[in-house]
Amino acid sequence: MVTLAHQLVIELSEEVQLFKDKKLDVFSLLTVAAKVGNAEFLSILIRTYPDIMWITDSRNRSLFHIAVINRQEIVFNLIHEVVNFKEIILTKYDEPENENILHLAGYLAPPSRLNIVSGAALQMQRELLWFKEVEMIVLPSLLKTQNSKNLTPWDLFTMEHENLRRDGEKWMKDTAKNCMRVATLITTVVYAAAFTVPGGSNQVTGIAIFHKAKWFRVFFISDAIALVSSSSSILMFLSILTSRFAEMYFLVSLPLKLVLGLTTLLISIAGMLVAFSATCFLVFKSEMAWHPIVIITLAVVAIILFVLLHLPLCVDIIRSTFFSRSLFRPRKKSLF
Repeated sequence: MVTLAHQLVIELSEEVQLFKDKKLDVFSLLTVAAKVGNAEFLSILIRTYPDIMWITDSRNRSLFHIAVINRQEIVFNLIHEVVNFKEIILTKYDEPENENILHLAGYLAPPSRLNIVSGAALQMQRELLWFKEVEMIVLPSLLKTQNSKNLTPWDLFTMEHENLRRDGEKWMKDTAKNCMRVATLITTVVYAAAFTVPGGSNQVTGIAIFHKAKWFRVFFISDAIALVSSSSSILMFLSILTSRFAEMYFLVSLPLKLVLGLTTLLISIAGMLVAFSATCFLVFKSEMAWHPIVIITLAVVAIILFVLLHLPLCVDIIRSTFFSRSLFRPRKKSLF
């Protein structure tokens, strides 16, 4: 089955044959394909005409340089399939600015590519992932190379991403503060509930009146889980608020703390709900009574709304932190 990309390459080949005596700006087509991430078109074209890998624009930038500038990981992954020529391609310099491909990774991504992830902190993380990925495959000598402004790649990255880093710091602190308020409230409630057990205690022995009831055991265990997890959540969010917020902290440290904080917060909410449900059944003394069922249903609705609002953020952070590196590994060979 001939795809649209195959057909386009065939027609392009025919044009080259028809106008071989004229100058055909093939690289402009390749540049557009690299900018928009059309890896299929480029793969077919490179297989048909391998020499186009060596074509550069007026600033001596190859297809892979263009892919890095525009943060097109699908196109950039093709570099892993040209192992024998990778070092030669990656050592090309942007001539006017004397910048290597790692310098280009240090520039801020275009808005259209930056906004594919939500939140300034996760955007900063994605930019760091790109820089580290390019850093791993270039020659060590390129890491300290200075451009025409006497900036190393990392110096350029720090300067270009300063505003994004500040936005990420504000986003992370605001999220941590809001969640810590909820965690503190839960800690206060479940701590008080632990000393005011349902039904009260025997005045002589001090033992809870319902201590033999199965719902009392459920209450005690769930209340303890809620207390421990909410306290852990507070510590995680407090750790975020006291962090340095240097660039490298956005790669793993800060997102991991936020994930742990959100996870323990959700666990504490679930534990509090179970403890509340157990208390209702203890007070009404009948598992079939409709009163506790109605009350619990209303409580569950509130908890579900909270989870729906915060779970997507937690999922986004987990995906961005633990699965983003798979973006830079081709799943199957596309070239040779």
